[in-house]
Amino acid sequence: MVTPALPQIGAHFGADAGAVAQVQSMFFLAGAISGPIMGRWSDFIGRRRALLLVLTVMAVGTVLCLVAPSMPVLIVGRFLQGVSSAIFALAYIVLRENLDAKVFGTSVGIIAAVNGGVAGFDGYVGGLMTEAFGFQSIFLVVLALAAIAAVCIIRVVPAGGAVATAAATGGRMDWWGAAFLSVFLVCLSYFVSTGSSAGWVSVEALLLLAATIASFIAFVAAEKRRSSPLIAVHHLRSRNVWTVIATTVLTLAGIFAIMNFTVVLLSQDGPSGFGLSASLSALLFLTPAALIGVFAAPLAGWLTSRTGWIKTLRIGTALSLVCAIAAALFADNQWAVLAAVAALGIFYNGFFLTSINGLSVLLSPKEAPGSLPGINGASFGTGASLGVVLVAPFVGLGTPGGYAAALWISVGITAAAFLVSLLVPAPDGEHAA
Repeated sequence: MVTPALPQIGAHFGADAGAVAQVQSMFFLAGAISGPIMGRWSDFIGRRRALLLVLTVMAVGTVLCLVAPSMPVLIVGRFLQGVSSAIFALAYIVLRENLDAKVFGTSVGIIAAVNGGVAGFDGYVGGLMTEAFGFQSIFLVVLALAAIAAVCIIRVVPAGGAVATAAATGGRMDWWGAAFLSVFLVCLSYFVSTGSSAGWVSVEALLLLAATIASFIAFVAAEKRRSSPLIAVHHLRSRNVWTVIATTVLTLAGIFAIMNFTVVLLSQDGPSGFGLSASLSALLFLTPAALIGVFAAPLAGWLTSRTGWIKTLRIGTALSLVCAIAAALFADNQWAVLAAVAALGIFYNGFFLTSINGLSVLLSPKEAPGSLPGINGASFGTGASLGVVLVAPFVGLGTPGGYAAALWISVGITAAAFLVSLLVPAPDGEHAA
């Protein structure tokens, strides 16, 4: 709902494109941090308690956004809101633990459709509310929805389960690993952001690169000493894990930046873009893909039981790349860009999101079922955040050439995602395509 409000948020606080990008990138950075922590912690405290804790943090962040007197306060609120990204990883685990294999695929597709946007109406309604009542009204709606979600979780999600399993193994949550991983993700995000704006060999960028490397080394060292690590180091080296993570990061970095940042600002830019209002921009460029995804994602989930998870993943990444190329080739044509983004509703919102989320559950280590879904959730946040900060300097130019450059950067990243997806192994009982 916030995406179509980005131009108004920037105008309200007098912020440039770089600051506006942080409204989105900090949200996804928080999602990157919360995903692995809450996914693994839920193995010890239970899925329902973890879901309710995430909603509480989200509600606090929403209140901050609602009353924010300045851009920094709003960005802090968005960061806290971003913790809600962990809900999707938790939901996939709950489905796997409570449904049989055939129903699991379709159910993952339904949740993936929600993750892609509630039929696009959230973006459209967000645009209308921004124009009629201001962007603050969006956060009132989010707060009300969080309360409704909490009631549903209490009534529907089973208690226990994971807690009993964790108690039987005698393990404890790895907070040192969680801390070092969080520092690594923050440093990585700021390194990319600083490098893209100040230069990759600037003093600030090099210091952040050093901090990124040091924190990752500290994370690996901490994991080797834990009896119940966030994720065991040997699993990080496994094709079951690293290929899923890399595919998610690269696909989100490429496609999310196109759909939810570059095209949104291009469509509302009068001199260099299509000059649309916030609501019309959302209706044309956010709603179709999300609406199509509502039907495509459950269909993709249904197909996984017939064609396999791996084939579905590769179809999704390959055709998402084709759509990205089309958007970049015809960046000056409103209807061509609209068609390319709408098609992403099938191949990205539908096929890719469904298959990669299902695979994160099916390929997760048996002794830590919440680890890979959680880290995959982090990969969504990391990829989206990195994708936005990489293209923001070019989008910020506000020129046709700047928008085109941003789109081609996203194409290159998506091509890398497709190549990595070819290395993802098939889950047990399925032959690779």
